[in-house]
Parts: sequence; C-alpha cells; structure tokens
Amino acid sequence: MFLKAIYYMIKPLIPRSTQLAIRRFIIKFKLNKVKNIWPINEISSKQPVNWPGWPEGKDFAFILTHDVETSIGLDRCQALAEIDKSYGFKSSFNIVPYKYPISPSILSWLKIEGFEVGVHDYNHDGKLYRSKLLFDERAKMINQCLKEWNVNGFRSAAMHHNLEWISDLNILYDSSTFDTDPFEPQPDPIDTIFPFCYKQKNSNRCYVEVPYTLPQDFTLFVIMRERDCSVWERKLKWISEKKGMATVIVHPDYINFDSNKPNGVDEYSINLYVNFLEHIRNVYKDRYWNPLPNELATYIKQIESRNQYHKKSAFNQAQALST
Repeated sequence: MFLKAIYYMIKPLIPRSTQLAIRRFIIKFKLNKVKNIWPINEISSKQPVNWPGWPEGKDFAFILTHDVETSIGLDRCQALAEIDKSYGFKSSFNIVPYKYPISPSILSWLKIEGFEVGVHDYNHDGKLYRSKLLFDERAKMINQCLKEWNVNGFRSAAMHHNLEWISDLNILYDSSTFDTDPFEPQPDPIDTIFPFCYKQKNSNRCYVEVPYTLPQDFTLFVIMRERDCSVWERKLKWISEKKGMATVIVHPDYINFDSNKPNGVDEYSINLYVNFLEHIRNVYKDRYWNPLPNELATYIKQIESRNQYHKKSAFNQAQALST
C-alpha cells in the first residue's frame, strides 16, 4: 500500500513511455508464475446457489463497457459508440466526473442513442481509497454526480476497491473488481464469472457487483502488445461453456481510429476491437444476452429478491409445522 501510494504521488512526473516500460517489466516478471490463474482461473466458474441461468436461455451474458480516462477518450466516445451500434451491441461509458470538462450534450447523446453512462471514480488519481476520511469526502461529490447525471453505476480507477466503502454510494451496481487479474495494482480477485449482490454490514444497503472477466484492452494490446484477439477469444469460449458472464473494459483513450496513422505509444488499432465484435457476432450468434449493466443489475436484484422470498416462505412453513 505504501509503495502504491508513492507511485501515484509521483506518477504525473513519470514520462508515459517509462510508465509503460515499468508495467511491461512487471507483467513479464509475473506472467509465467500466474499462468494457472490467468487469463482463466477454473475456480471462478462455480455457479451461484439457486442460479436460474440467463434470460431466454442464453448461454452467457456479454457486458460491454468503456472507461473514459481523459478528454481525448471523451472526444472519441461517439465514434466508439457508433461502432458498437453498427455491430448490434449495447454498451456503457464510464466517465470521470472531476478530471476533464464534460459537455452535457455527450451524456445526453449517449443516453438517447441507447447507451448507458456510469461514474468512473472521482478524478482518477488513484487516491480514492487512501483513507476512509478521504473516501467519505469524495463519496459526497460522487453521489452528487450520480444524481445530476441520473445514473446508477460506478467503477473505480485502476480497479481499486473496497466493497464495504462502496456501499456508501447511491448506486445500483459497481464494477470495480475482476474474476482474476494478477497484473492490477490491487490484484485480489473476486474468483467468480457471475455477478452477485453485496450487502453492507449492519445495514440493508446492497448493490450488485459486476466483475470484469475478460482481460482489459490496455493490458493486452498496449502493455503486452498482443497483435490479435486470441486471448479474448479463448477466455470467451471458456466463459460460454461455463454459462457465465463476459464483461470487458475497452478504453477509447487507447484506440487508434485512423488505420492510416501509426499507433501512438499507448494506442492500438481499432481493427483489433472490430475483429472481436465480429467474432462474437458470428461465432456466438443468438447465444448471448447483451444487456446494459443496469439491466443486468436489475435482473440480479430480481433473482436475489426471489431467493429471499423463497427462503422466508420456507422458514415460515418450518415454523408453522413446528407449532
């Protein structure tokens, strides 16, 4: 925790190329040691108790999310949304509220076009969970933003998380965790490819946790410099066989939309992303459910309510029989 705090303190002073070199060194050092848990960890496939499956009997859920880290990414949101729409996919855009200027028109356009908007951290500086005091201060501003934007989803920067603290946000769902990703700054896994309800201790507050289950685009195509989507495709095949949830994070900030322009130091070609959308649409046609995250969370809440009702009914019946 101390080293992480120091890193985020000096990060703005480190050249981008140096940041990437550090990340590449860490991943290269870890990769062989974690091959049994990344990108697939078999223990994550266990289905929840009383799991009814996906709507309409679909094999798996596909949740497409976009994290917008910079103003550059914000400027690219519309182009990325148009691509998603052209391939028949719904997606969400998580936008940082207190880092770069945000035009209300882009939020409005995304919603009108059938996409979802979520709140992405506070200002993406890696300090949100440094102390409970700081979190509480920023939580007030995050809750204000959730209300002003009329949205109900949240994701932390850099996948930092404290599920108990997150309960203080006025949200339907959070997506700040992962089934397995040993390359993240806070690498503790959730160990499931299914969404679940998290209930705050000593209260009735609860929200749905939606872990990402496919490696992030930044990890694969910028840090590891993969030149195809084979890792995504292999993990997706496994998830579909396990009837789980494939959640992916794609950043418009790191996509080069101009195939005639060389990729920047932290960019990858749009062709990689398009190839993956084509793969899903062609290989898994009619086999996946592609809800917006809030639609997924609503479904999970309904399952939880139904299970709680059955538990209560069974308890009442047992009580009646005992008397």
